[in-house]
Amino acid sequence: MKLAIIQPYLFPYIGYFQLINAVDKFVIYDDVNYIKGGWVNRNNLLVNNQKYLFTITLNQPSPFKLINEIIIKDEFNKLLKTLYHSYLKAPYYNQTFNLLNKIFSYRKRNLGEFITNSIKEISKYLGITTEIVVSSQLKKNNNLKNKEKVIHICEALNASKYINAIGGQALYNKVEFANHNIDLKFLKQIRFHINNLITILFHGIP
Repeated sequence: MKLAIIQPYLFPYIGYFQLINAVDKFVIYDDVNYIKGGWVNRNNLLVNNQKYLFTITLNQPSPFKLINEIIIKDEFNKLLKTLYHSYLKAPYYNQTFNLLNKIFSYRKRNLGEFITNSIKEISKYLGITTEIVVSSQLKKNNNLKNKEKVIHICEALNASKYINAIGGQALYNKVEFANHNIDLKFLKQIRFHINNLITILFHGIP
């Protein structure tokens, strides 16, 4: 069984979904500490051919809290208005705007649950059928850290192969995984001229 584990990000880069599509089971790592200034609750749009950074407003975010302990305050009205004006003439505007509106209408305001739902909805839209689970719902030893915890989750889910993004080569050692009968592989992202997920959804894969 092929497994991948990665933190939840709001509208992550397209390689995130290539990784989901490459495995049998995908674990969203929602019970790790929130990183201020990271990409958990912010991303870029393309507005007038320029990068436009947007951030989802949170209630008292802190690096001392886990991602699944943080609540969203944003109602997304400003963001939806920006999407409307920026992508109205895009070829896949109707389908994509309906998808995003459905995501923003999700009633649960827990950050981990909200992003997990968005990843599932986008995966379904892209035709990806991989099983998606969340780390906080797994029975595991939460005292472990870093690669030891990753290996532990692999063992708990009976994974024979762990696949990570190519950027993880500096973090993980194939021998350490092999010692636990797990084959470590790295997935190289297919590069597009535009790598912003929302822009790709509106305009189609270039």
